[in-house]
Amino acid sequence: MLNFLPHWLRGCLTMLLIICSTLVLVPFLLLVAVLKLLIPIAPWRRWCTVVSIEIANLWVGFNNVLLDVVNDIHWDIEGVEDLSLQDWYFVTCNHQSWADILVAQKVLFRKIPMLKFFLKQQLIWVPVIGLAWWALDFPFMKRYSAAEIAKNPALKGKDLETTRKACEKFKYTPVTVFNFLEGTRYTPAKHQHQQSPYQYLLKPKAGGAGFVLGAMGEQLHTMLNLTIYYPSDDRSFWHFLSGRVKHVVVRVEKQTIAQRFLSRDYLNDEQFRSEFQQWVSELWLEKDGLLAELHQNGRQENTGAAV
Repeated sequence: MLNFLPHWLRGCLTMLLIICSTLVLVPFLLLVAVLKLLIPIAPWRRWCTVVSIEIANLWVGFNNVLLDVVNDIHWDIEGVEDLSLQDWYFVTCNHQSWADILVAQKVLFRKIPMLKFFLKQQLIWVPVIGLAWWALDFPFMKRYSAAEIAKNPALKGKDLETTRKACEKFKYTPVTVFNFLEGTRYTPAKHQHQQSPYQYLLKPKAGGAGFVLGAMGEQLHTMLNLTIYYPSDDRSFWHFLSGRVKHVVVRVEKQTIAQRFLSRDYLNDEQFRSEFQQWVSELWLEKDGLLAELHQNGRQENTGAAV
């Protein structure tokens, strides 16, 4: 609708309106979070959780409408049928850009419970939005390096223990736990540094996902495997906000999580850890094959357009 505006102006306008909506809604979110802390009654806290999620959904819904108004993106989406707001989901996705989060929110909005991400502990200090994540019970994790653990062995497993505590909050209200298995955004430099065996993906990190499934085995039985493909090289967050991204392809595969992966101890059960890592590797191999197919189709379409 606003395609006549230059890209830089569309990007600035989109960013400004997202900031404004954040500043308007976060105070309400924090008020609900404080009331939730002050009254330690389980039904009350569950009600506060529902209210806070609805406030966050207002924010996500506004962003979705804003992107439709400011930009002209062709969405090619498959696999979002037969989903439920009353179920618990584990969602994973390949990670190329911070725009992936907006894409996932757009594709799954009001089809499943609100996405909750595992965040680095430092992100709690991000102005305004860090408090919003805290109020929404997003789990903050602190990763310890091998050097830190070697220096202080007591730190081993602390990050996974944080995951377990965070997951306890997710047992009473339907929730979607979202995790980028790669742990970081794909770049050619990272791909080369890792010597990744996959053509379009970094190596997956199975630990966090394995621990989530172990901690939430009573509720978490369904996984959504998202694959996002941007036919253009314009895929950065700024490009997405400013309307340079014209086409987004999303494939969603729904599958039941095998019972053998639920309610198990990833940290101490070596057999489970090995089986789960093998499953994740096979999952990633299939995703890499799908991305190869999407890239091939994209090249053929571009060649046809050029002719």
